[in-house]
Amino acid sequence: MAHMVGEGGRVTGIEHIPELVAASLRNTQKSQGHLLAAGRLQLVQGDGRLGHAAGGPYDAIHVGAAAPTLPRALVEQLSPGGRLVIPVGEHQQELMLYDKQADGRVMERSAMSVIYVPLTSKEFQLSRA
Repeated sequence: MAHMVGEGGRVTGIEHIPELVAASLRNTQKSQGHLLAAGRLQLVQGDGRLGHAAGGPYDAIHVGAAAPTLPRALVEQLSPGGRLVIPVGEHQQELMLYDKQADGRVMERSAMSVIYVPLTSKEFQLSRA
């Protein structure tokens, strides 16, 4: 993603398991450390369902796991003209696009049916390990 946004962009990755954040930072440092050093990529520990308000507002938010319903916190962190791409649903999932208009209204549409892993809490994920 950091390559896709170009030199003027920045990407924030969120993971709730501290060990996975640390491993991701180590691996990224080995192969793409310049992205971290330039501030184009940051990896933070947090709950992806809540986003990362400190870094917002965002022009784009991509979520790589399915939320049962739309996490409102993510929509709130979109800048006007921004887009949220997120799989939504439990048994039947849709890849949803949410576009925040200049006046704050949010337009939504389904891009396609998908199957993703669930967007969960840290506790849920660790209880299944």
